Amino acid sequence: MTQTYPFPEPVVLDATVFTALPAPFRRPDTPSYWAEKNRRGQPVDSFLEGPSFDRAGNLYFVDIPFGRVFRAAPEGTVAQIAEYDGQPNGLKIHRDGRIFLADYRRGIMRLDPDTGTVTTALGDADTEGFKGCNDLHFDRDGVLYFTDQGQTGLQDPSGRVWRWDERSGQLDCLIDKVPSPNGLVLDLADHVLFLAVTRANAVWRLPFSGSGRVIKAGLFLQFSGGRAGPDGLALTSAGGVVVCQTGMGLVWVHDALGRPIAVVRSPKGLGTTNCAFGGPEGRTLYITESDSGCILKAEFPPELGISGAKMFAHA
Repeated sequence: MTQTYPFPEPVVLDATVFTALPAPFRRPDTPSYWAEKNRRGQPVDSFLEGPSFDRAGNLYFVDIPFGRVFRAAPEGTVAQIAEYDGQPNGLKIHRDGRIFLADYRRGIMRLDPDTGTVTTALGDADTEGFKGCNDLHFDRDGVLYFTDQGQTGLQDPSGRVWRWDERSGQLDCLIDKVPSPNGLVLDLADHVLFLAVTRANAVWRLPFSGSGRVIKAGLFLQFSGGRAGPDGLALTSAGGVVVCQTGMGLVWVHDALGRPIAVVRSPKGLGTTNCAFGGPEGRTLYITESDSGCILKAEFPPELGISGAKMFAHA
């Protein structure tokens, strides 16, 4: 009997390698506190995360274990921009061009790409330390949303999502009962926050009330299998949600209703941690693959209508 689905099966695309962390930057024999605690001491030469494009088309990304920030030029040449005492996990570029980091150990940091200087932007919540910041996202007005993941999971569903208005200093905890909040992205109207909940293998949908509170939080997407779960998120120009399913080596593209329309497969490892749209028409998805220390890319055919939401439209 032929099984029919309520929507077409997603188009399957194979990513290619855009660039790889050059050998001189890899540290296979250098111990790191991150590897000791997160990999039971197994050596790692890098762990890439946090891809984000600047206006010139340069791709910034971070290396968590060794506290480094790199920049890949449009042709793929990689340069180290900074190294400091921290564990940068997420990186986003503000509409005014400033670069912010979500650092697991130190909170929200600022990076000066010209000098490589990293300074604290928000180190705590009214003297209370964060559990461990993971990823961040700016709304159209430059207000920052970030996840506070720590070691939370199903055993301890106390992860938090914060909203911080740097101009006024207003800091709000939007939700504090999440089992491992990770990547996050707002919808096109800034009315709904999509949140990757890694240890629940899910993506949640968090609508805002008129007063800015989270109400009617619900499950948007449910995944299964793998060694981890949803990690980094991105938004398409049509309001669809892109989900990096780390531990499966996949990146899923959904429409605004959550229906899968495309899936990208990694040609390297299973560590598809995060992604960002780039390229001249915004139709190329760039993906950090942490197992191999590579940046992958997948260009979507024009007929699919998949491209990234504009990040700097309100600058």
